[in-house]
Amino acid sequence: MLLHIPQVLSRDALDRCRGIVSAAQWVDGRVTAGTQSAKTKNNLQLTEDSEAARAARAIVLAGLERSALFFTAALPKRIFPPLFNRYEGAANAFGDHVDNAVRAVAATGERLRTDLSATLFLSEPAEYDGGELVIEDTFGTQRIKLPAGNMVLYPPSSVHRVEPVTRGARIASFFWIESMVREDERRRLLFDLDMAILGLRDSVGDTPPVVRLTGCYHNLLRMWAVA
Repeated sequence: MLLHIPQVLSRDALDRCRGIVSAAQWVDGRVTAGTQSAKTKNNLQLTEDSEAARAARAIVLAGLERSALFFTAALPKRIFPPLFNRYEGAANAFGDHVDNAVRAVAATGERLRTDLSATLFLSEPAEYDGGELVIEDTFGTQRIKLPAGNMVLYPPSSVHRVEPVTRGARIASFFWIESMVREDERRRLLFDLDMAILGLRDSVGDTPPVVRLTGCYHNLLRMWAVA
């Protein structure tokens, strides 16, 4: 599932996060790359244990906590501590790659299965040229460049890349989610059902059929979720 999640960060939260990461020290982004992706990765990142990364990470996680759409779509069990990257100048692109199936959290060694990938844009589209996140999925090629504070969820198994940045700086947070519902098809079914129920509640209220349909959603979630 590929999904645009708007306004994960409020304007105040976005400004605070941008201020933190803009003043931070950046290092070679290959420090977190796998064997294959290290060959195509050419960007900058904040070190995972830096004070700036920890402060910005807390802002991102708070934004995710407030996003009902994120929870409905991802059904998160565990979230990899958000990382931060920068594409600018000579360190300006990331070629075709797929994300590792399992990631280890540097601070704890805990291993997390990557059911979903996420990119949260921190730079406005007008601040840089290029830098589109290009995702190859079953419906063709998707080119994504969202307003600052907006996020995209996408399958980590998809081949994707970041196009070269030819002007300005593209700054973003990226991370992975292990879902309570492992199978993408089941998560999509639950998401579509939940959205339909919300639409019905808005139009006709909590009628008996809507209540029964809500029960079907929760029974499916109870059947499939591993909390």
